[in-house]
Amino acid sequence: MGKMINIQPITRIEGHASIDIQLDDSGNVSDAKMNMMSLRGFEKFIQGKPAEEVPRIVSRICGICPWMHHMASNKAVDGCFGVTPPPAGNKLRELMQTIAHAEDKLLHFFFLAAADFVIGPDADYAVRNVIGIAKANPELAQKVVKMRYKAKMILENFAGKAIHPVAGVTGGFAKPMLETERKEILADMEEMLDFAMFTIEFAKEKVFPPYIETIKALVINTGFIGTVDDEGALNLYDGKIRMMKPDGTFTDFDVKDYTDYIGEHVENYSYAKMPYAKFWNEGFSLDLDNPKGIYRANTLARINACDKMATPKAQAELEEFRESFGRPAQATLLYHWARLIEEVYACEHAIELLKDPEITDTNIRTKVEPCAGRGVGAVEAPRGTLIHDYTTDENGLIVKANMIVGTTHNVAPINMSVKQAAMTLIKDGKVDEGILNQVEMAVRAYDP
Repeated sequence: MGKMINIQPITRIEGHASIDIQLDDSGNVSDAKMNMMSLRGFEKFIQGKPAEEVPRIVSRICGICPWMHHMASNKAVDGCFGVTPPPAGNKLRELMQTIAHAEDKLLHFFFLAAADFVIGPDADYAVRNVIGIAKANPELAQKVVKMRYKAKMILENFAGKAIHPVAGVTGGFAKPMLETERKEILADMEEMLDFAMFTIEFAKEKVFPPYIETIKALVINTGFIGTVDDEGALNLYDGKIRMMKPDGTFTDFDVKDYTDYIGEHVENYSYAKMPYAKFWNEGFSLDLDNPKGIYRANTLARINACDKMATPKAQAELEEFRESFGRPAQATLLYHWARLIEEVYACEHAIELLKDPEITDTNIRTKVEPCAGRGVGAVEAPRGTLIHDYTTDENGLIVKANMIVGTTHNVAPINMSVKQAAMTLIKDGKVDEGILNQVEMAVRAYDP
C-alpha cells in the first residue's frame, strides 16, 4: 500500500494549500498532488449587480493584488458599455497597477521566497522565514520594509486606498493627478528603481549562485502565456495575449477571443479549475513525460513569451537571463529571477508614465450610459494573465460573468512541478524536513 505524506499547510504562500505525496512499497514517489480551495463565488454573486459597482466588489477576490482585479473589471465594464477612457484616465489606471506590481514583487521575494535561499532550504523552519532574514541582515530588512511601505503609501495617498481600491471608475479614473503629486511620486519611484537594481544584483551575486544545480533540477516542459504590445514587448496593462508552445513558437490573439484558445478543465481531486490551451488540439494531460495543453503564467511565463522588455534596464537584465538560460526557460525556480526582472521593469515604467506630460491632464473620464453588451478585460496580475468577462442587460446589470484568475492558469503546472520535485528528491523512503521544504519551494516559485 505504500505510504502517504501530507504537507499541510504549505508555508509562505499567499493562501492555503496542501500537498499529498504517495510513496510506493519501495519508498519512491508514485504520485503527488497539490490541493487548494480556490472557489470564491464572485462569478455567481455579482449577477444582478449594476456593472459599474462590480470593480469595487471584485477587488475583494484578493487582498494581495486587488488593483489588478479592479483594473481588469473596469476594462470589462468599459467594454460592456462601449466606452474608451481618455488617455490620462487610462494612464492613471496603468500607473496605479504598475506601482502595485512593484510592491507585490518585493513582498514575494523578500517575505516569502528569499528565506529558502538566504537561510537555506534545510535550515530549521523556525528561522527559515522573514524573521530569520531580518535577524541575519537587519539593515536590508529595514530597507525592504521601507520600500514596501513607500509603494503602499503612494497608492493610498493618491488613490485613497492601498487595498480594495475604488479610484478606477467606468470610463476612466476618479481624480486627476496634481503636479505636486506627480513630483512626489516620481521621487519615490526613482528611489524604488534604485532598490530594484540593488535587489537583482544582490540576488545574482549572493542568493541564486549556490543553488544553480537545484534550480536546473526542477524542470517541467510547458507552454507559456503573457501579454505583449504591438512590438512584442512585455506589457502588464494592455495588449495582445500571447500563448507560447514548449518549443518556443507562439500565437497572439485578442483577449475577447480567449474562449477560442483557452479551455477550462476540472480534476476530481481539486476545487480549482485548470485552464489549458485547447487550440493546440492536444486535449489535457498532466503526464510529466507527455503533458498536453499545459501552459504556465506569471513572471517566468511573461519574460519567456515577450520578445523584449520595453524599458532599458529591464531589457539588459532580460538579455543576461536569456544568455544563461535560453528562451523559453523551463526551470521552475527561475520564476524568482524573472520576478526581479519585472520589478525593474515596473519601476522603470512607472517613472516613464510619471514623466509623460499627459499624466496630469484633467480629462480623465468619459461619460457612460449603462446598456446591454459584453466586455472582456484583461491585465497581467503578479500571478498571471487575469481575465474578467461580463455580459450586461439593457439596464446595465450583470447577467453572466466568467473569470480566469492569474493563479488558476498555474494550478495544473503546479501539480506537475510538485510531482516532479517529489520524484526527484524522495528516493527509497528517505525523506526529511529539508526535502519536503524543497517540494514546497516548487509551489512557492509560482507565488500562488
